[in-house]
Amino acid sequence: MSVDTASRAAEGVARRSYGKLVASLAVRSHDIAGAEDALGEALLRAIIDWPRNGVPANPEGWLITTARRIDADRWRRAVTAAKGAERWLLMEDERLAGGDVEIPDDRLRLLFVCAHPAIDPSMHTPLMLQVVLGIDARRIASAFLVSPSAMGQRLSRAKARIAESGLRFELPERDHIEPRIGAVLTAVYGAYSLGWDLTFSASDHGRNLIDEALWLMRLLAEIAHDNGEALALLALGLFTEARRPARRDASTLGYVPLRDQDTALWDERLLAEAEESLRRAGACGAPGRFGYEAAIQAVHVARHHTGQTDWQAIEHLYRGLLVHSPTLGALIGHAIAVAEIESAEAGINLLDQAPQDRCRFHQPYWAARAHLLGQTGRAAEAAIAYDKAIALTEDAASRRHLIDRRSALIA
Repeated sequence: MSVDTASRAAEGVARRSYGKLVASLAVRSHDIAGAEDALGEALLRAIIDWPRNGVPANPEGWLITTARRIDADRWRRAVTAAKGAERWLLMEDERLAGGDVEIPDDRLRLLFVCAHPAIDPSMHTPLMLQVVLGIDARRIASAFLVSPSAMGQRLSRAKARIAESGLRFELPERDHIEPRIGAVLTAVYGAYSLGWDLTFSASDHGRNLIDEALWLMRLLAEIAHDNGEALALLALGLFTEARRPARRDASTLGYVPLRDQDTALWDERLLAEAEESLRRAGACGAPGRFGYEAAIQAVHVARHHTGQTDWQAIEHLYRGLLVHSPTLGALIGHAIAVAEIESAEAGINLLDQAPQDRCRFHQPYWAARAHLLGQTGRAAEAAIAYDKAIALTEDAASRRHLIDRRSALIA
């Protein structure tokens, strides 16, 4: 086997199982940074070993065993002089020599550790995105509008804080879940959204992120079965995932906007599961952010049955969402809904109210602005907005769609 083939195999395992492997190591050692370092070194050893000996039957087990040995060696160097250490290390070597390893899935426990009140609240979501969901600091920095170096430093400080504080690496008691679950839900949704954006990229990273996020959504809805936001987040993810088969044209693989999608391609089973989860969320009381977002998606997918989109209902729900979560995404969605009900000019006026420093590198803002400007006949301004949206678009099919829309302005 070539080094390139081994590298691809190791990278594939890392992408599929990074969070699971780090969580398993960190829950045992209580050292997140050390777990990441040990796994990183194990991956480097795989690139050397696997070309000679082949990819093992259980590559996850090979990596976790190797990472644990690396961690044990580090511990050995630190405590060799301690009384009883030699006996402990001999027992550890015997245990690690056992070959196949069953890897417990400790991701949920690690999510709640990252959301602990002792950690700076502004770092809860970035920490979970990197440590548990394997998203690199550059992408996290972009989402939080800071430089990659600044985000890297903040993440390092947060991991050190966990190690220094002696936090318990376990699921909190039920009365301690509620204060932390909001941050956990936000991180899982962030991972799902990134996976959604990357679904059709050349890498399988997007699909892995979506699968990981949906698994966590279902698990959170199960353990917090009376939490409306956990149930609503599951509904939101399922509504969105149900539409995935219709996002690409079958013949050209071109991007298909929601309004043009063939509803017959939507997944009926996932839609039914989403509707049931949203119904259960509604029974829990007044909606929060994810309740409103899931309800908006429910109105969109109702076109599957009615053939029409109730933009009045969507506009009303966006106003509620803006009260609970006045994000740039909610403002853009509200502007689009207002444009459908009133006029494109009314939608542009709402976009003008967005904080421009946050819009500069926000692709959906420029795509929405270009679309609405084009509807008003302001072709030159629309072309500039399309250029900015195109430059910020990573997905090739979405970029081609925007280029085609821009070309149509001067056709």
